Amino acid sequence: QVQLVESGGGLVQAGGSLRLSCAASGRTFSSDAMGWFRQTPGKEREFVSAISWSGGSTYYADSVKGRFTISRDNAKNTVYLQMNSLKPEDTAVYYCAARRFPQPSRWDYEYGYWGRGTQVTVSS
Repeated sequence: QVQLVESGGGLVQAGGSLRLSCAASGRTFSSDAMGWFRQTPGKEREFVSAISWSGGSTYYADSVKGRFTISRDNAKNTVYLQMNSLKPEDTAVYYCAARRFPQPSRWDYEYGYWGRGTQVTVSS
């Protein structure tokens, strides 16, 4: 059974940092592009960042560029999202996703596997 499990969320003050992890199991994801999306109540899911299978190509939403860094460790089947200089508007449930193509995408419908999400709350 394929699973993506996010961890690392929590409550942090504005300006603080968190590191999210997404552990994949059930098969090897080393050939898959991986992405992070986020969602707040009443809003559509929003693209945050994505990374190619090799880590050589990364995408970021303009709202997080320069503050967030995506990375992956294929030996551990894990993708990370380092979030620095957090703002209250970053508060959301963050979801990890896998796409069975090597190149990343900003579109959530192109990802076939999803985790259950981890809550990130940034207080002002």
